Amino acid sequence: MSVRRLTDQQPNSFEFSPENLDWATKQLTKYPAGRQASAVIPLLWRAQEQHDYWLPKPAIEKVADMLGMPYIRALEVATFYTMFNLAPVGKYFIQMCGTTPCMLRGSNDLKAVLEQRIGDQQHVTPDGKFSWLEVECLGACCNAPMVQINNDYYEDLTPVSFSKLLDDLDAGRPVIKGSQTGRKTSEPEFGKLTALTSFYPNVPLSNDNGAAAPAVAQTASNTDRPEMHVADAPVLTKRVSEEPISDMHKPELLCTARSGAADDLKLIWGVGPKLEIMLHEMGIFHFDQIAAWTQMNLLWVDQNLKSFKGRALRDGWIEQSKKLATGWRPSNSDGDKPV
Repeated sequence: MSVRRLTDQQPNSFEFSPENLDWATKQLTKYPAGRQASAVIPLLWRAQEQHDYWLPKPAIEKVADMLGMPYIRALEVATFYTMFNLAPVGKYFIQMCGTTPCMLRGSNDLKAVLEQRIGDQQHVTPDGKFSWLEVECLGACCNAPMVQINNDYYEDLTPVSFSKLLDDLDAGRPVIKGSQTGRKTSEPEFGKLTALTSFYPNVPLSNDNGAAAPAVAQTASNTDRPEMHVADAPVLTKRVSEEPISDMHKPELLCTARSGAADDLKLIWGVGPKLEIMLHEMGIFHFDQIAAWTQMNLLWVDQNLKSFKGRALRDGWIEQSKKLATGWRPSNSDGDKPV
């Protein structure tokens, strides 16, 4: 491990704010008598957060005094763990993951953006806003490449989206945390889920701040239905649970088919004669009916399909029906519908 030393730029003293001092005092009660030194890492971390995300020598000594530790013991901890910054960092401290998964997904391109915009690692821009450091795995490999800025993760980055993120931070504009494409955990980048597809699969989530996730810039052809493209589904504010969907989300239903002629709903991939009869009994006869559904309408229908529960979401009925309502029909060679 490389030698890490304290910077020559040191403040004269450090004191916890009243709020942080109260927090630190409560932390000490979690440990048996004589074992308070076990709180050294959380207290050093809180001191770093308070001091613009870097840890000065007076703060390390303050924590040591609170814990009854020799200064050298606290210094050993602070200099060993790279989570502690021993010199000033920018207002937005960027930790760029360069470990293999992120590297394979394009972290070198993000690194080029940082070098061009900010400069060398650990260099603070003249306005004090930005500095960066390449770090080891941050544990978000499934949404690589990614960076951590202060306490937040920003994932599924490209050079373009990363540059825009930095522009927004620089201008003080709000930013979306987490995935920059709206992807969650290990979900496929494009297309439908292929695993963990239990009750109501493939229902997108909003971002943690409640804002709708941005639409994916491109769509991918579903390999099961070569001519069907997965459209951007409406974004829900939370993943739907096992609780019943209220009747307030019931879509418009018809007593009979318009003009006495129902559309051939069996053209929807996954809908056979039995399911078509069930849809007719519910009051669903036409592609444009389904195409007009909201995501919550779809969930209401899905829960009322009984033994076919989950089929409407899994097979993307809304997206299929939007295309079928335009008059498009799959060819017999597609293998994506009952012939």
